[in-house]
Amino acid sequence: MSHRASTWLPVRFVRSYPFDLAAASVAAAAGYLLVTRLGAGNELRLFATVPLVLFFPGYALVSVLFPADKRSANSAAATTAEARPRGIDTIERMGLAFVMSLAIIPVIVLVLPVTDWGLAVQPIAAALALVTVVFAQLAVIRRVRTPDAERFTVAPITRLGRLRRTGITTSSVVLVLAIGAAVGALLVGALFPVAAGGYSELALYSEDEDGELVTGDLPNEVSPGTSIPVTIEIENHERHEQAYTVVVQQQTLEDGDVVERTELQRFNTTVADGATARGERSVTPTAGADETVRISVLLYHDEPPATPTNENAAAETHFWVTVTDG
Repeated sequence: MSHRASTWLPVRFVRSYPFDLAAASVAAAAGYLLVTRLGAGNELRLFATVPLVLFFPGYALVSVLFPADKRSANSAAATTAEARPRGIDTIERMGLAFVMSLAIIPVIVLVLPVTDWGLAVQPIAAALALVTVVFAQLAVIRRVRTPDAERFTVAPITRLGRLRRTGITTSSVVLVLAIGAAVGALLVGALFPVAAGGYSELALYSEDEDGELVTGDLPNEVSPGTSIPVTIEIENHERHEQAYTVVVQQQTLEDGDVVERTELQRFNTTVADGATARGERSVTPTAGADETVRISVLLYHDEPPATPTNENAAAETHFWVTVTDG
């Protein structure tokens, strides 16, 4: 007899597993895969990002907080406490899911930079998917422990019939319109950005002992005539193919002002829309012994002006180096 009970227990649990929480968990995991595997300009990636960021984490958290459905105001109750609704209806649940998702995002953004993963697309997507799955499983436990008569369930036909009988309240209509307007504004901003919103990114890397590209690890002292190997990376987000000119300039500063400029290198490249170009260069400072100079890498669209500066560049990055006496 005990063997039969243990055999049917998993089957009974699977049959009672809430469909909406299972769907949210699977969709969050699928969203993570799409966001991390597809390119930045892919439309499918965008449509996977929106619910992963703005709905699934908040819906799972709301399900933990409110495992019960909203009671009818006409339902009888023995006490005043029982007469109060212990849950929320579907429309309120959707609205709170959006709000809770917006509250979860800042927490993830604050926590990730202090971890080994850092703040990047893949860790953020992984964190959102993990939060959704964990909260969803906690919500399953709370919902299964809730009595059947009070438990929130996803039954569209039943709820449609209930709406026909009870009608739609003004607050529900306002909530639906507010959610639709917010999500619509985000989609419009992502799908139809303003024409002047394009940009280019410039980064400077060096290799560590393991051959990995890292930032902030360039030498701050070199002997005269020593070349500094650097990797220059350009990301094109201009929404069209762009021709670039990169100027590597040695600058001598006094009291924060540039008093002398020496061009060390200049090269041209063309980068496709949404693509990244990366190249290795060797920079050799020409400063005198015991002189500290700033090596600036200046990025320009097409051709640079007659006097390239950090201020008139489309993007710039730099590092400081002191030329020792050998």
